[in-house]
Amino acid sequence: MTDATDTQQRIDQIVKSSDVVLFMKGTAQFPMCGFSGRAIQVLKACGVNKPATFNVLEDPEIRDGIKEYSNWPTIPQLYVKGEFVGGSDIMMEMYQSGELQQVLGTPAE
Repeated sequence: MTDATDTQQRIDQIVKSSDVVLFMKGTAQFPMCGFSGRAIQVLKACGVNKPATFNVLEDPEIRDGIKEYSNWPTIPQLYVKGEFVGGSDIMMEMYQSGELQQVLGTPAE
């Protein structure tokens, strides 16, 4: 079993591995919860068709560790350029205000 520090380092590497990283339940093609599905739809609406996703259901250590890493209790969690953005509700609000498109660097429609 790995310790929490190892898990946090792994999460840090995943977060920094791509400009847009979504920790979610399931995959972009097969989200396993409504919130994860909505997060993928919001990203697609922003023009991010292939975000890096991490299925937390396949890795219990990451599933627990990501909540600690971000100090955020729920999944999905979106990271853009290494910064925590929020969960699906925050993503939705930011999308509606045009703020998410700015963070992602995609043009608002």
